Amino acid sequence: MPRPKATGNAARARQLRQQMSLPEVLLWNLLRKAPDGVVFRRQHPVGLFVVDFYCARAKVCIEIDGQAHDMGDRPERDSALRVLGLEVLRIPAADVLKSPEDIGEALVRYCKR
Repeated sequence: MPRPKATGNAARARQLRQQMSLPEVLLWNLLRKAPDGVVFRRQHPVGLFVVDFYCARAKVCIEIDGQAHDMGDRPERDSALRVLGLEVLRIPAADVLKSPEDIGEALVRYCKR
């Protein structure tokens, strides 16, 4: 049975999942298996936005800051997410490229707190 056509942020999230950057892919390969029982979602619609990663249990949005994020509406976006009761963590893409394992482990620890 064909999947119903998504609209709005759901469609945008699906599109972004197909266009993930290298740092996002490296991190997702570590987070996708729910390490230590912590579940993450990738390119997840939240309110009016699509965040790179989301942990519902901890109410944490994770943004991997690379070139695309340098051109956006970060302060307004972060404020809007905080109004929804969410915390926003921004991680430089260079840090993920340097050591995706360390970043992944730190995110799991942070979301378990």
